[in-house]
This record gives sequence, C-alpha cells and structure tokens, in this order.
Amino acid sequence: MSPRVFPQFSILDPTKTFTLHEKQVANGVVDAFVHVAEQYLTYPVDARVQDRFSEGLLQTLIEIGPKLMTDKQNYDLCANLMWTATLALDVLIGAGVPQGRSTHMTGHELTVRYGIDLARTLAIVLPANLQVRRAAKREKLLQYAARVWGITNGNEEERIDAAIAKTRTFFEGLGLPTTLPAYGLGQQDIDAIVGQFAAHGMTALGEKSDLTLAIRRRILEAGL
Repeated sequence: MSPRVFPQFSILDPTKTFTLHEKQVANGVVDAFVHVAEQYLTYPVDARVQDRFSEGLLQTLIEIGPKLMTDKQNYDLCANLMWTATLALDVLIGAGVPQGRSTHMTGHELTVRYGIDLARTLAIVLPANLQVRRAAKREKLLQYAARVWGITNGNEEERIDAAIAKTRTFFEGLGLPTTLPAYGLGQQDIDAIVGQFAAHGMTALGEKSDLTLAIRRRILEAGL
C-alpha cells in the first residue's frame, strides 16, 4: 500500500490477455471478485457511493465471467474484466470503509503450503468465511443478497443462505472448486494450516481484528 509503488499512470491493453489460458482468466475473475468482497462484505458505515461501486463491480464480474470461459478473446469482455480488476484494488472502493483481508491471508497460506493457485484457494475460503461469520456480517450479507443477486424472498437466514450458495455456484461455474477435498485436503491438513497462521503471527485478522485462530479453524472446517 506504499505510495512509492503506485504508478503515475498505467496503460491497460485488453489484447495482452488474449493468450491467457482459460484457467488463468477464471482465476482473474474470482480474485477480483474476492478483492471487492473483502472491502464490501464487512459492516455498514453508510458509505453509499462505495457500496454501489462495489455492487456494480461484482455484478459485472458475474455477468462477464461465464462468457469469458467460452469467448476469452472477446475484446469488450476482456476490457471490462481488466477495468473491473483494476478498480477492485486501486483504493477507490475501499476509501472510508472497513476492510477485511482474512480470505486472502488464509488463501496465501494454502497456496504456499500446497501450491494451489491463489484464486482457487479464495474460492474455497470466501464462502466458508461468509458462512461462519454470517452473524458479524449479517447486514451486509442481506444487502449483498438483495442488491447483487436479487434475492428478496424468504426470511433473513434463507436469504443469506441463498446468497452464499449463489457465490459458490458462480465460482464452481467458472471451474473453481469450493471445497478442500477437491484438492485432496482433509481434516488432517487443517492443524498444519492453523499452525502456519500462528507461526506467521496472524492471530487477529478481519475488519474488527477479532478473527481468532479458533474462528479461522472453523472456516477451514467449513470448507471440507
């Protein structure tokens, strides 16, 4: 986040993505989605403009992601992905809002230990994170359900369940599994991962710095 590493300008050329393998295009869609989610799915602070920006980015990814899987050299689709991915982490949508990077921090540990592409670890961790921390994220999850996925029927718990299920389905539709067993990982691996969290001093993460090792263990177990 140092200003010393921010470019003074950048040239975004969608044609440079044309040679990417479909797997990497899918990874890009999911990584951008999770970056937005980590700045949006926290708790309300009446940041209406930032919320609407984030919701628009998420909806754009939902719209173009599946199309890119069969048409990855479509200039307009690639341009929209490149611009969305840029806005997903250029500090604009995070200005003045709480942010939680726990999904990425957890994904990094899985990538380092098991060599799984980062975006694919994120596809496992985000739905599990939302499920385990649904009480803390309740208001924003209900907003996410209504504004991003158009889910308005059912009671609050049913709407949250449906939004998390839609998120899983979106990731899986792009070819990214959302469970640890899909990569041959099980309960026996969770102790090792939690041990890495402790060894690296990551014992209080999240937008409120209250994401303990015990909660992170529950998140990993929710990914089984």
